[in-house]
Amino acid sequence: MSFVNAIANPPETLRTLRARPVVFVVDDDPAVRESLESLIGAAGWRVQVFASAEEFLARPRIRAASCLVLDVSLPDISGLELQERMASGNPDEMPIIFITGHGSVPMTVRAMKAGAVEFLTKPFRGDVLLRAIGHALERSGVTLQREAERSALRERYALLTPREAQVMERVVRGRLNKQIGCELGISEITVKAHRGRVMEKMAAQSLPDLVNMAAGLGLAPMDPPAGE
Repeated sequence: MSFVNAIANPPETLRTLRARPVVFVVDDDPAVRESLESLIGAAGWRVQVFASAEEFLARPRIRAASCLVLDVSLPDISGLELQERMASGNPDEMPIIFITGHGSVPMTVRAMKAGAVEFLTKPFRGDVLLRAIGHALERSGVTLQREAERSALRERYALLTPREAQVMERVVRGRLNKQIGCELGISEITVKAHRGRVMEKMAAQSLPDLVNMAAGLGLAPMDPPAGE
């Protein structure tokens, strides 16, 4: 525990985060790994430690809010190189907090531009690291929640029949039932029936709700609603 000062009672916002997220630690110094594992575990989070980037990359994947406390200097793949490898995904899904004993301005700028949450130089205070972790885990949780919502939205949209999808796409563009009927060659009554099933299957409470769903699905740009 030579370079961090553990705090017995982390801030309430850190201790009440939902459902024990996971903090990954990658550092080739056994003493550092042990110190961080103790500090982070005492704050109530699950901790997994690794001696190298290769070990971290080989870990089984989990689906939970998470962040990575990453040493810049590693024996195989450097921390910055690992950050680059992870860049193909969403950096907010597993935010990175860099730690180093020999930081530099260019190194810090490079890491932060690539999406790092924090860049800490040893020795650093334990409460500073815990606050950075809390921020990173909150960002990760929000990202995962949004991804889950988008996935559920896509699943609901997949339940629509081709005709219902056609009706939905026109409804969210502001087309009136009569206009939709003319465009699709069906009666206005049939349009109303399809529209009702669309609202039910998409679990939409209102037209603005359905419009927001369409935007989340990345449907074609919407025209202004009729009359505006």
